[in-house]
Amino acid sequence: MPGRFRVRLRGKALKGLELRAALALCLALSAAAAQRTKLPEPYAKWLEEEVVAIISPAEREVFLKLQNDRERDLFIEAFWKQRDPTPGSPTNEFKDEHARRLAHADRVLGRETIRPGRRTDRGRMYIILGEPQEVQRFEGRSGVYDTEVWFYQGKTEQGLPPGFNLLFFKPGGHGEYRLYSPSGDGPQALLAGYLGGAGDYQAAYRKLREIEPSLASLSLSLVPGEEGAAYGRPSMSSDLLIQRVEASPARSVSSQYARKFLEYKDLVEVEYTANYIASDSLIKVFRGPMGLYFVHYAVEPSRLSVNRYGDGYYTTLKVNGRVTAMDGRLVYQYDKSVSLEMTEEQMRGASRAPFSYQDLFPLVAGDYRLSVLIKNEVSKEFTSVEQAVRVPPGGPDLQLTQPLLGYRTARLEPGQRSMKAFRLGSVQVYCQPNRVFARTDTLAVAFQVNNLTDELMREGEVRIELSKDDQPVRDIRRQAADIEGFPDVLEEVPLADLPPAHYKVRVSFRHRGAEVVGAAEEFDLTFAEVVVRPWFSSHVLPAAGDPVYSEVVGAQLFHLGRFAEARVFLERAFAGKPGSPETAIGLGRVYLALDEPASALKVVVPFLSRAEAAKYELYLLAGEAYRRTGSYAEAAEVLDRAVSHYGVNAVLLNAIGDSYAGMGDRDQALAAYERSLELSADQPEIRKRVEALKKKRP
Repeated sequence: MPGRFRVRLRGKALKGLELRAALALCLALSAAAAQRTKLPEPYAKWLEEEVVAIISPAEREVFLKLQNDRERDLFIEAFWKQRDPTPGSPTNEFKDEHARRLAHADRVLGRETIRPGRRTDRGRMYIILGEPQEVQRFEGRSGVYDTEVWFYQGKTEQGLPPGFNLLFFKPGGHGEYRLYSPSGDGPQALLAGYLGGAGDYQAAYRKLREIEPSLASLSLSLVPGEEGAAYGRPSMSSDLLIQRVEASPARSVSSQYARKFLEYKDLVEVEYTANYIASDSLIKVFRGPMGLYFVHYAVEPSRLSVNRYGDGYYTTLKVNGRVTAMDGRLVYQYDKSVSLEMTEEQMRGASRAPFSYQDLFPLVAGDYRLSVLIKNEVSKEFTSVEQAVRVPPGGPDLQLTQPLLGYRTARLEPGQRSMKAFRLGSVQVYCQPNRVFARTDTLAVAFQVNNLTDELMREGEVRIELSKDDQPVRDIRRQAADIEGFPDVLEEVPLADLPPAHYKVRVSFRHRGAEVVGAAEEFDLTFAEVVVRPWFSSHVLPAAGDPVYSEVVGAQLFHLGRFAEARVFLERAFAGKPGSPETAIGLGRVYLALDEPASALKVVVPFLSRAEAAKYELYLLAGEAYRRTGSYAEAAEVLDRAVSHYGVNAVLLNAIGDSYAGMGDRDQALAAYERSLELSADQPEIRKRVEALKKKRP
């Protein structure tokens, strides 16, 4: 019986694994019950009474993990927003209709029970499905228990049949109506005083047919016209139907927003947390012209909200990217602000097409997790992408990238050297995360074959295969020596003569008839004549060779602990940007990590005399570098200047204390350490220093 759970222990019949399983189940149920009891009463009522019939298991699990009432209030707001059919309107029609159904269930369907109608089987089904198209009642009939039949149609969008029935009956002729299961209850459960065997469905069916023929057919199948009923056996598909009905609220809304709420509730501002929107994404890795690998990505949110201002429309997106190593270390982080402004005419076109944000950045070899968080400052909505990314290692081995599938390409003008997402060599590939194409499109297959030797270039072959259901439909082969633009490969394939279906594209490099490396991607060819393509906001980066790339790569190597390699890149970046305090800070950190404080001083000290360039980090670096060279007085003087500019904090006070301790000025060192402990008491190492200094006092 859906919605109910019973555990029965039958004497000694429950042994071994069965007993352990039963005990584990009881413990799990007890733990779940204990967790529910922790909820404050209003939230427990919301979960167990107001939305129990429509909340998904994933949403329920997230709600039970929330730590305070503020988080619960925001989750409830998000719960209803995800179900709002008209997000831009002042009312939530779904929420209003749900409240009406709850009230109707309590008022009408709970009359014959001592508990609220929403907790009955009829109430639960009414809350999920709403008003039936037709209700047929069999009441006060001789030989048949009171029964109701509800008929529904037009629920196919919920994954249900075009037409179906639900049957409710009063077991034993009294109490509340219970949902009927053809295989679990059988026609005998509807017959008053039936004395036949519990499993003798056919005899019970014949008896019921004599009394109520229309009810007899429903007792075997809840779906009109189903053939199974003709054989006198209950339809298993009817029980599957009941399961689908009860699961339909969970299917109607993706639970992804709930998981994102839990994941980002501590990372995004409060006003955003209830407004997660889904998105598609596409992430590829290609080698750039200077030998560095770049991560190219596109994020296509399910909607983009804008505000009207005067004769135009605008919004601002805040983009935060994080790359972490597999052990959790932060390798790279960036923040960008994207302003979008449109005229009335542009807005009309944009409203009919999806929006795609595209960007790229260099990344050193390794395996990572990429997280991109995009916040819309106008609507306070956010979306995110998380995906594993692998950048291949350097070396001589032949490498082939995963293919990029595009719907259009454009050749760049000579001399156009800026870097842009999904730009390979002299070709811009226009692509979309969902990889759906129309037969009017020409499929662009773009990839790279890196580290080709002279021999492989002379004798090698590039192969591009399209297949459907593992059957080949295209086989394109090109001699490597004949392909212009290596290591970039682009093949454009017309799709007009292919039938709509799901396809696989496999690209490979072959040598002397054998495959050396290969990769694959998939796409769908739709029945639609045209696929609506997105409009873009694509970040443009400087041309290859700009020192910004050496600076980014150097910082990544520093965070990975590869200091000697980081030094090479950051010295190159500083040579190209000698006036940048940020670049000086990065190089100074590397020098300190390599225990070269004199080199660090040479880089950072000149910036301290430039008020517009001096930064907090520069003062700290200079102070630490002076201290390591034994110049304690200079260290204390620089750090004191930092205090006058930025005020005190525990880190700065500890550095000042270390400087005075190096000079032998115990009183000043002790004063700095004790002030630091006042600001942050949980510093056991600093407490040890304080105790040691106090012991040395005369």
